[in-house]
Amino acid sequence: MAGRIEDYALIGDMQTAALVCRDGTVDWLCLPRFDSHAVFAGLLGTEEHGFWRLGPAHGPDTPPPAATRRSYRGDSLVLESEWDTPRGTVRVTDFMPPRDNDAPQLVRIVEGVSGRVPMRSSLRMRFSYGRVVPWVHKVGNRTVAVAGPDSVWLDTEAETYGKDLTTYSDFTVAPGERIAFALSWQPSHRQEPPHPEPEAALAATEDFWREWVEHCTYHGPYREAVVRSLITLKALTYAPTGGIVAAPTTSLPEDIGGSRNWDYRFTWLRDAAITLSSLLRTGYREEARAWREWLLRAVAGDPENLQIMYGIAGERELGEAELDWLPGYENSAPVRVGNGAAHQLQLDVYGEVTEALHLAHMTGLARNDYASLLQIKLIRYLETHWNEPDEGIWEVRGPRRHFVHSKVMAWVAVDRTIKLLESGDADGPLDRWRDLRDEIHQDVCEKGYDRERNTFTQSYGSKELDASLLLIPQVGFLPPDDKRVIGTIEAIQRELSTPDGFILRYPTSGDDAGVDGLEGDEGAFLACSFWLADDLAMIGRVDEARKLFERLLALRNDLGLLAEEWDPRLKRQVGNFPQAFSHVPLIDTALRLTASGAYGG
Repeated sequence: MAGRIEDYALIGDMQTAALVCRDGTVDWLCLPRFDSHAVFAGLLGTEEHGFWRLGPAHGPDTPPPAATRRSYRGDSLVLESEWDTPRGTVRVTDFMPPRDNDAPQLVRIVEGVSGRVPMRSSLRMRFSYGRVVPWVHKVGNRTVAVAGPDSVWLDTEAETYGKDLTTYSDFTVAPGERIAFALSWQPSHRQEPPHPEPEAALAATEDFWREWVEHCTYHGPYREAVVRSLITLKALTYAPTGGIVAAPTTSLPEDIGGSRNWDYRFTWLRDAAITLSSLLRTGYREEARAWREWLLRAVAGDPENLQIMYGIAGERELGEAELDWLPGYENSAPVRVGNGAAHQLQLDVYGEVTEALHLAHMTGLARNDYASLLQIKLIRYLETHWNEPDEGIWEVRGPRRHFVHSKVMAWVAVDRTIKLLESGDADGPLDRWRDLRDEIHQDVCEKGYDRERNTFTQSYGSKELDASLLLIPQVGFLPPDDKRVIGTIEAIQRELSTPDGFILRYPTSGDDAGVDGLEGDEGAFLACSFWLADDLAMIGRVDEARKLFERLLALRNDLGLLAEEWDPRLKRQVGNFPQAFSHVPLIDTALRLTASGAYGG
């Protein structure tokens, strides 16, 4: 069985990523890209579906021991795990060197700290998400696994042998002794990849992350949490194109044992736009420029058919399929690849994209005429479609509705474009769009507001609440001191809070299909709880905001990572991991609380 979601560490090279469990097992790795087929898919099945365990040797009837301690080496994505054993102490350093056009590599360096510790490496490669057993053979002193278009090469000084379709290595390390393992991917029709240089790669990887973190402009009291979140967001960026994945995993369940399992290895315009905003606010303009270029390529000359998500290189076809040979994480089936929500209508995306372009413009990113033209074209589309029902921010698979958040973000799109026109950097029908902005605002306030309960609602005519309403003051639709804003915040606290005070996205209906068209429940959506902390600070309840924020920080795993949700019943993280949509609002709330002085000693 795979570990708990919070038991995993993230390592990556900004083109793909691996998850490493506390016991030294890599249970998830897609090669060569985030969205490629997994060569280790044990996370979503069993050991038969691929894994790589490296740690102290243990008996056949005993589980592999968890590391005594682990941490990232400074402000980097280099993972160090240490085991104290009866024979001594050993350290394993795991990392993936950032690369350009080189072969992707996963490097693992074993180092003896004290005593003499028997070690074992168990490597079971399974291509196509665990379905294909490769042909494993030796080429000189290298071990290579080949299946179809893929080949994976293992390099190590340790002796290796094959048994039960698994490659093993048994060895002992003494103090100061270092033994490296490197796994490299290469298209199977090409010549073998270059021999790795693990120690040089380690130094270069550390240098890369140290230099990148030095650009961070945030130096407040929550710097450790902010920097770790920024590193995580950078790790979720596909460097060749600037696309940003929502998470490096697929089908980690929002409800353990349930069917709310989705593939997040794509670039949602919404997630990428808010990620970009956080990076810009903390000093990272190059990522903003790269994402803007990705956006212009992805949308191309067809903004009228804007998708809510694209592949990491701008691909449009993301057809959804189920992998029936995988039982799913803790039997949470189905396991899905691709995402059928790609062609949904989600009007809020126009607002998030426009807000990101506006922020890039306001923070001094060099002007791009086509970016301004794209913004104008998006508003021309919204002008005739803003009043249509849509699937909304949560990608409901039930009937379309007039979601209030979607209308609010349509207002944001128009408002930010008006500001672009007023700056003189673009031309458009300014007076007409000012009237449109007023029309949308009036429509939301009349149809999306429940006067009896003094709260905005999830959609026009509904009684349900929705945590996305917490964004109303944050995007400037209404001021924080407006009684309707305060009433909405308090209603969400009453009706969408879990017993431990975290926030659900919206009501779910257990065994009955609810507003989202799905059966089952889900955990507290972490982004929504950060939004509440933001709102509480905005309305002057700063001490309450700080306490909520610090309780949210306590949900992070020992390495500072967050999944999509928190299950209040099981007291564990759920959903895809690590999740950009959780780390972005963590950064934003930290910035707001720091600006307000609302933090403890």
